[in-house]
Amino acid sequence: MTDQRCTEIEIKLAYQEDTVKALNDVVFRQQASIDRLEQTCRYLMQRLQETTQTSLVDVPEQEKPPHY
Repeated sequence: MTDQRCTEIEIKLAYQEDTVKALNDVVFRQQASIDRLEQTCRYLMQRLQETTQTSLVDVPEQEKPPHY
């Protein structure tokens, strides 16, 4: 293998390593974002469930209006 060919391969490898690192950073940030969204979704579902249960308990039975 010639020196020039070896140098070209080393340059391509360096670019690929940089690309892989950049992609890894993106995947890491996306996973962190997904984790936060899942946590928020679980919290909101819990709050909705609590609100629904509380609403059902606090609602008095429907009374007929006085004119009936």
